[in-house]
Amino acid sequence: MNVTKVKVGNVVFGESGLVIIAGPCVIESQDSCLRHAQRLANVSREAGVGLVFKSSFDKANRTSHSSFRGPGLEAGLRVLELVKRETGLPVLTDVHEPQQAAPAAEVADILQVPALLSRQTDLVGAVAATGRVVNLKKGQFLAPWEMKAVVAKAEDRGARRILVTERGFSFGYNNLVSDMRALVIMREFGYPVVFDATHSVQLPGAAGERSGGQREFIAPLARAATAVGVDAVFMEVHENPEQALSDGANSYPLDRLPGLLRDLRRIDELSRMVESGPG
Repeated sequence: MNVTKVKVGNVVFGESGLVIIAGPCVIESQDSCLRHAQRLANVSREAGVGLVFKSSFDKANRTSHSSFRGPGLEAGLRVLELVKRETGLPVLTDVHEPQQAAPAAEVADILQVPALLSRQTDLVGAVAATGRVVNLKKGQFLAPWEMKAVVAKAEDRGARRILVTERGFSFGYNNLVSDMRALVIMREFGYPVVFDATHSVQLPGAAGERSGGQREFIAPLARAATAVGVDAVFMEVHENPEQALSDGANSYPLDRLPGLLRDLRRIDELSRMVESGPG
């Protein structure tokens, strides 16, 4: 199905090439964030895939009140602004409250509505009203067809540059499962679809005061989703996942990313050839 192309800087979602949304879960420091962004820019350029850098200024949905949340709105946006200036990369960050949308839109190219907040009408509306590209993550509690109502909320506030992201569905306690049918169903909405390969292997709350994860399944699921046919793959990556301050258990090691991106690009090219048919 043809989808509305969404352009962000020199990156185009829904065109004839896979896009990667990648970065550390949270801004740990200015130096760390910039270092990750520069390394990711080099990796994506070598792999020949478009890149949007992702990192959060605040993780308001941590399991424990004592977990690291990030530098906060003002300091975090200054870091992301530096990343854009130094690397030229478009930037994605998530917002958790309607009042964060306008200031975040002054820096970020894409504003993300977190999966747990995907039913929050005021938040979706505030993000859509900024005029920035909107990434709507499907709640772990929603069927894929239910996301059509979320998309309609964003459209009602004027958004037409929309991405829809699958990040797994709750499967009993502390577990998620990826249903690849969701990618096909949500692409029927007419907007580019994204597969979140790292949150899909998260084990929410499974490690007591933090979430666990099954990192070994990131690459297989990313390959599978690319073969099904997606416009982008979302991955939280870290140079040292074991030391990451958020979501380390389901972050992909940065030094292993080049090989995976080469695989995904080849699979994407083959998938598009098959979709277009002979001639």
